[in-house]
Amino acid sequence: MIADALAGRRRGLPELWRRAISSRVGPAGHDAVRPLAAPGYSIAPDSLVPHSPVDGDISVPTQVSALHDIPPDALIKDLEETFGPGTPPAHWRSAAERPTRWLRGYASALADVWNTTEPLWQRARPLLDREIQRVGVTNVRGGPELLLGALSGRIMYGERGLLISDVEATTHELGDRKIVLVPMLAGKDAVIVSLDHPDAVWIAYPVPGADSLWRKPVAPAVDELTALVGPVRADLLCALDQPMTMSMLATDMKIAPSGLTYHCDRLRAGRLITRERRGREVWIARTHRAEELLELFRR
Repeated sequence: MIADALAGRRRGLPELWRRAISSRVGPAGHDAVRPLAAPGYSIAPDSLVPHSPVDGDISVPTQVSALHDIPPDALIKDLEETFGPGTPPAHWRSAAERPTRWLRGYASALADVWNTTEPLWQRARPLLDREIQRVGVTNVRGGPELLLGALSGRIMYGERGLLISDVEATTHELGDRKIVLVPMLAGKDAVIVSLDHPDAVWIAYPVPGADSLWRKPVAPAVDELTALVGPVRADLLCALDQPMTMSMLATDMKIAPSGLTYHCDRLRAGRLITRERRGREVWIARTHRAEELLELFRR
């Protein structure tokens, strides 16, 4: 999501979510992620993922904390191991020159994106559970060849082994290492591969069925929600499928700014929305508490 929405390496993320993610990340985060989409390059240092998926399920807040804790010298060493000794490629030089600043900027981008998309992950739980079952059944009945060839349109399994579409062609021997599959919420063309772990490689691929999550969620039973919070505030909460500015909300709901401010004040007092000023605009977003409330009224 970061590479697509912030760095410009388009991998099929829906435009609605691309705009929502980009709007919530501050300038330091935008600057830090630019190296991830440099033309002609796809290799990045392992510091982007401090805790490997090979080590088990690691929460995003834990990853963010780990980024803050990485010593600057460790990032420099990681860049040298990735690109060789000496000056790194031009798009990574700013990170090498100011490693602490880069680590903090990237961590802030990761945190901002997570704050925006965490509700999406919560709704994805049934898809992830189903994917665990699909992988197990396919591996038993069809073997790893069938399973690996069905992960993504950018991955093929043939006589030459596992072929992954990438702008930097190279060959790696798997040896006795196991393969860890990591389903992710991302654009349909997104694939991430890590080949450096001594015990396993991991492949992240778009979880099947995620198209249903990108669309607007099933509408709440508005009549029941209206009885609880009132018609205007019910419509306002339903309209905030992604963060919006006050002016965007006023236009979308066809309500005067003064009236919108009053209802937003009430929803904020109930901890159902957040307001954040960015320059001249005030951005409104639903809180986790609001997501839980809406979920109670889904049809």
